[in-house]
Amino acid sequence: MYPEELIAPMRAELTDAGFQEFRTSQEVDDHLKSHKGTTLIVVNSVCGCAAGAARPGVRYAIDQSEKKPDVLATVFAGNDKDAVDKVREYVLPYPPSSPAMALFKNGELVHFIERHHIEGRNAQMIGDHLVEVFQHFCE
Repeated sequence: MYPEELIAPMRAELTDAGFQEFRTSQEVDDHLKSHKGTTLIVVNSVCGCAAGAARPGVRYAIDQSEKKPDVLATVFAGNDKDAVDKVREYVLPYPPSSPAMALFKNGELVHFIERHHIEGRNAQMIGDHLVEVFQHFCE
């Protein structure tokens, strides 16, 4: 686990933008089993591609898109282990990946962005892609 004081600013980049944190597997399960509508879950991370592309890209998409997921949520790889493991169960057959972004509709995975789709791309590229995804899947 990373020291909480180290990752607190990384968590805040998303929570300050309206993301709720799921810290336990039960919180993930309770939400995805009962929620009707769209949920974006960002698997946050300490890596450079999370800092340079994933977090700023998802914030850009939220700011730019007319349509948005009903719920914005996040789990933190390396610290919210049970919650991350539960999200990874929901995104099977995709392998574990962080950072990553999963869009669910009525609890079912409809779009997944793996780390290798984030690496080497800038925040605007990630954000523009998410805007298209939101336009397609969100009300």
